[in-house]
Amino acid sequence: MKNTYNLRSIAAIAIGQVIDKGQSLSTVLPELQKNISDKDKSLLQEICFGVLRYLPKLEWFVSQLMEKPLTGKQRTLHYLIMVGIYQLLYTRIPAHAALAETVNGAVALKRPQLKGLINGVLRSFQRQQAQLEERSANHNSQYLHPSWLLKRLQNAYPSEWQSIVEANNQRPPMWLRVNAQHHSAEQYQRLLEEIGITSERHLKHPSALRLSEPTSVAKLPGFDDGWSTVQDVSAQGCAEILAPQNNEHILDLCAAPGGKTTHILELAPKAHVVAVDIDESRLKRVNENLSRLKQHAVVIQGDGTTPEQWAEGKLFDRILLDAPCSATGVIRRHPDIKWLRRDSDINELTVLQAKILESIWPYLKVGGTLVYATCSVMPEENSLQIKNFLAKHPEAKLNDGTSAGLQILPSETGGDGFFYARLVKQIN
Repeated sequence: MKNTYNLRSIAAIAIGQVIDKGQSLSTVLPELQKNISDKDKSLLQEICFGVLRYLPKLEWFVSQLMEKPLTGKQRTLHYLIMVGIYQLLYTRIPAHAALAETVNGAVALKRPQLKGLINGVLRSFQRQQAQLEERSANHNSQYLHPSWLLKRLQNAYPSEWQSIVEANNQRPPMWLRVNAQHHSAEQYQRLLEEIGITSERHLKHPSALRLSEPTSVAKLPGFDDGWSTVQDVSAQGCAEILAPQNNEHILDLCAAPGGKTTHILELAPKAHVVAVDIDESRLKRVNENLSRLKQHAVVIQGDGTTPEQWAEGKLFDRILLDAPCSATGVIRRHPDIKWLRRDSDINELTVLQAKILESIWPYLKVGGTLVYATCSVMPEENSLQIKNFLAKHPEAKLNDGTSAGLQILPSETGGDGFFYARLVKQIN
């Protein structure tokens, strides 16, 4: 049966909603791909993520090929042209098919009169591709990051910013967390090999496997039975550093979508875990993950800044605070972050993080451990946040052998950008 939708027009609509309306791809795509085949969903994601990864470069190409950009009601066609150029540059789709489908996207977008324009621009790109690519290498769009973010990275990491930017611009590796309740990483690696999936183990994280090629979870042995979970290796470090123990009362704050909650319960199956998140809709994912892994936790919708409303006066042996952050460490997984974030967000987030940290600290028992974590690379959200907290709390002691927490930077074959600080509450 022939598809009744045009995938390129759907991609153009999705990109427009991110760029012009400030919505995240993870919000936009589920709505737009409801009636799309699984094979086409993968291609739609590839195109949307790819265009947002290379956005400044694609914008520059369009500016060289058109005297005036398409604006107003025709703006979606501007993104359609970018979808066409992206396919010609970065996918294996045959050029004639990419062109035909993209040009037909104008009809799906109810602008058939612009088919000729889109065809002309894309064919011009094909003719001039070599010269345009050569010239683009000298243009400031080559880093594929907004200028405010580049400046912050250059200031924070004078000798490492280029490797951070490079890692951000890569496709992310796919990491699995092997459930030790079922298999060791070595045993699961052999199960993967039996079905032709190759992987590498991590030296520091015992349950982590990096797949040579991303694959559908439907192909993973025992995925529905909880044998493995898709989780970046840096995120896996959170529960490991928390070091949960059986029979302890443990709080996972800002818990959605539940990857860390389930990891805590894999490490300590008899722990009493409370998972709290402010976003009720995202708590569905926590419950789904717990259900797949056949685990139990108390799941509560609540605000980290007002624990008195949901904690019922309980004190916890351990708290994992995966604080809301700029997500600048996971740009390779979510390239839309580059275009959704603003410079002013960093300051607003640091205020919120400090408020949550201050609010939840009284709910940690004396002698208890709190792990503060973010998927950010910004010092203001991470090491500086912890230094400020320690200056106000003499009873808080860093217990991870660092002066202000551990910062991990994104790397091509390693994990995402992440930060952890392990605080212990002493008698004051």
